[in-house]
Amino acid sequence: MNTIDIGSDHAGFELKERLLAVVSENITWVDHGAYSKDSVDYPDYAHPVAQSVLQNGRMGVLICGSANGVAMTANKYAGIRAAICWTEEIARLARQHNDANILCIPARFVSEEQAIAITKTFFETPFEGGRHETRVNKIGCV
Repeated sequence: MNTIDIGSDHAGFELKERLLAVVSENITWVDHGAYSKDSVDYPDYAHPVAQSVLQNGRMGVLICGSANGVAMTANKYAGIRAAICWTEEIARLARQHNDANILCIPARFVSEEQAIAITKTFFETPFEGGRHETRVNKIGCV
């Protein structure tokens, strides 16, 4: 069973709840909020997800309207590789080539069906390593 951290702001709340209900095979979700559609600040949810992914060596999902805010926040952490994915192919490449460890979904720009497929693809796709590992190792700043 994989444990995956998840968080969203108000714009991503409904999609987060749907993913929690639908994408559950072999997954235990740790829900860091938001817990309603009431307006909130996306960093309040992106920080705990990024910290938990780092501390526990697992993967995560962040959802907001455009996915930009949560991705920018999560990517402040050394060791986090948060990727904004709006198609299955981008999710696949983010994992295969970039070893992304947080999937960021733009809730206002994908359908529920697309988000489910993107999420499944992201978590089913392994990192290829090889020449990509050399590149990924150069991402961090000193």
